Amino acid sequence: MSEIIYKIVPEALWREAEREGRFTGAPIDVADGFIHFSTAGQVRETAAKHFAGQSGLLLVAADSARLGDALKYEVSRGGALFPHLYGGLGLDAVVSVQALPLGADGRHEFPALGAE
Repeated sequence: MSEIIYKIVPEALWREAEREGRFTGAPIDVADGFIHFSTAGQVRETAAKHFAGQSGLLLVAADSARLGDALKYEVSRGGALFPHLYGGLGLDAVVSVQALPLGADGRHEFPALGAE
């Protein structure tokens, strides 16, 4: 089953991944041994919890069907299943990269997301 999943990434880190042709994760991902993703229904809470007040972020959308067996849905925050990628994210799985600006209220302004 194909689902669009999301990764919030500092722009400088993502631009480096674009140059290298692969995203190997932010420091927290490397420490945990997998790349943290969120579903459309989870990503706003992820932004509020882990990226509050941070500017210079991008919202990277990936097609889960292109990630193969390295993608696992595992219990995380509040007992919910979150997508975790055990391996690098190839740019061929990325369907969009959009700015994730802060609004006047200090919260991130999200574009329309699929399957919300």
